[in-house]
Amino acid sequence: MRTFECMKLFFRQSGQGSPLIILHGLFGSSDNWYTLAKTFAEHYSVYVVDQRNHGQSPHSDEMNYRVLAEDLHEFIVEQGLQRPAVIGHSMGGKAAMNFAVAYPDHIGKLIVVDIVPKAYPVHHDAILDGLHDIPLASIASRSEADARLTSFVPEPDVRQFLLKNLSRKPSGGFEWKINLSAIDQNIEALGEGMIYSGKHDGPSLFIRGEKSNYYAPGDEVRIKAIFPNADIVTMDTGHWVQAEKPEEFARIVLNYLSR
Repeated sequence: MRTFECMKLFFRQSGQGSPLIILHGLFGSSDNWYTLAKTFAEHYSVYVVDQRNHGQSPHSDEMNYRVLAEDLHEFIVEQGLQRPAVIGHSMGGKAAMNFAVAYPDHIGKLIVVDIVPKAYPVHHDAILDGLHDIPLASIASRSEADARLTSFVPEPDVRQFLLKNLSRKPSGGFEWKINLSAIDQNIEALGEGMIYSGKHDGPSLFIRGEKSNYYAPGDEVRIKAIFPNADIVTMDTGHWVQAEKPEEFARIVLNYLSR
């Protein structure tokens, strides 16, 4: 797997064939998709992107779905990609939906993972408080950070995911890869619904987790109102669909892309 850094976004590319872009969710990075990217790369040219303020991409005070969609547009143009398929999970799915409505001629198939084109109330308060509570300059290990975070985030798998954003400094101590302050300041904007008005008539697939709280009764109607040609598939998972059942997820995605 080759690694690049363009003017806007850091990304990892692997495989050959038609282009496929993957966008992670909030607090995530391209690293989260490493194994699935290898699977998809057997059939496609895969680009796994670090969105702004995440992973190894540049930091910015501005963080909303308009700039995330524009970042994606600039990335596609810079890479010379022709109508790539786009997979987006959670925040990445909301960015992909906005991009599809704003730039319908620049996207092939759209795959949205466990997110709906609607506004969500702020619900990451405990996570943000816990991350701010970790004394980066004085902790000596990730286990110390994990222990500190436990009172805010009791789920071990969620803590493990979040602490992947810790980076050890050569001079000692740790720092965040994510731009924690920008995410904190813009968290309400990241809960907003669609920024761009209109519909996207292209092919789209919405994959939801049956146990996820990101879907509610009637959300299928919301989806169809904006994405009239959407297929909706339910998996027996929570919000982290692709992490909980990666093989089934890969099979669903590849079957859809090959149609």
